[in-house]
Amino acid sequence: MSIVKLRNIGPKSAAWLRQVGLHSPEELRQIGSVEAFMRVKRAGFRPSLNLLYSLEGALLDCHWQQLPEARRAELLQAYEAATDALPPPRGKPAIGEVTTTHHMTGDDGQAVDDDRMDRLFDRRDD
Repeated sequence: MSIVKLRNIGPKSAAWLRQVGLHSPEELRQIGSVEAFMRVKRAGFRPSLNLLYSLEGALLDCHWQQLPEARRAELLQAYEAATDALPPPRGKPAIGEVTTTHHMTGDDGQAVDDDRMDRLFDRRDD
């Protein structure tokens, strides 16, 4: 059976799943709805949480809107935990404390190391 034949999976969702290497319901069952959703997100697509619920509904063979609120909350919590475990995106700085380093240069524009710093301050004291 093709992934396209699954309940709740439309053509756009099926295309996203195929592009992340999921071609059959068995492959989807093996990794689960949260991991499948994460793969789609990491591939650069912008799915809403409805895709996560649709994937779970497809695995349970029910309409995604029939998922109990408790199960939706579990899926959302699992998604957030999986997101927190990811490394920071490439090309974007990791969020963290910012420090500033000042480098001194002499009048000649050359970097000032500790020895030269001592000599510069010794000259200024004269």
